[in-house]
Amino acid sequence: MAARKKSAKKKSAKSRTSGGSTAKKSASKKAASGKKSAKKRASKKSGGNPGVWLVGVGVVGLGVVAALALGQSDGEAEETQPEVEEVETVEVVDPGAPVVPVAYDVEVVARHPHDDSAFTQGLLWHEGELYESTGLVGRSSIRRWDLSSGQITQRTEVPDVFAEGLERVGDELFQLTWRDGLLLVYDRETFELKRELEYEGEGWGLCFDGEHLVMSDGSHELTFRDPETFAVERRIQVRKVGRPLRMLNELECVDGAIWANVWQRNDIVKIDPATGNVTATVDASGLLTFAERRGADVLNGIAWIPERERFVITGKLWPAAFEIDLVER
Repeated sequence: MAARKKSAKKKSAKSRTSGGSTAKKSASKKAASGKKSAKKRASKKSGGNPGVWLVGVGVVGLGVVAALALGQSDGEAEETQPEVEEVETVEVVDPGAPVVPVAYDVEVVARHPHDDSAFTQGLLWHEGELYESTGLVGRSSIRRWDLSSGQITQRTEVPDVFAEGLERVGDELFQLTWRDGLLLVYDRETFELKRELEYEGEGWGLCFDGEHLVMSDGSHELTFRDPETFAVERRIQVRKVGRPLRMLNELECVDGAIWANVWQRNDIVKIDPATGNVTATVDASGLLTFAERRGADVLNGIAWIPERERFVITGKLWPAAFEIDLVER
């Protein structure tokens, strides 16, 4: 995708192919949805309990005393020492002086049909086609579709999770899950699930800057991860005019910058990955008609089309996707 998103999220993932669409339903805010946190899969390890260690050390100590009382040497009773868990240190980048972002409005170049039952979580463009990740438990999917016609040409259901952001690295697609702590990796051509990687915390948006997968979690931080292991390599804190900007959601990496839509708002921001400063803002309001807004949810979904040098954007349950140019105010 910290504040909560919409509707219920997830669990573990197995893909199955289906061509049908599900009935459209309105989604409420994450914080108000009452959705249940999905269970982590059984194989996931839980963290240590310091209280248990203290009890354990106490018992060992009594054992040593008992051994000495029986005339045994100290070396015959071994004390078990607790392991020290490593704590990740996050380097905080100095953003320097506050930056006043450039303000843009959108100019619609073309309007295209979009499946209005799709709870859009991630969007990307590759070789003339759009790839999309949709959310909600029981309705999550990964799909490929044609921008001009809106026709879905390939679709795989991901039924047991609340799917989130989507990105491509080479011939693989990477799909986040909201609270399952699972990164799902697919073959781009077949949508076959190849492997799963684990991570801590929530997953919201994802993009690839050519070296790292950049991930949002709904906070004001972006995490840069190794695309092979998904290990954290660094983090930045995003600031707009010196203040933390939270609710960062769907991401798109373009020419050394990171673009993010701000959840629950019609705003898209451009972020400097070196400092975390917001360098530009985009007002993407007014794209849907009044009647369309009644059945739609929030803006979510940004894809860069390099051949046309413009973005295509859409939203959750939106009936349309829009090719846009940015016009400076």
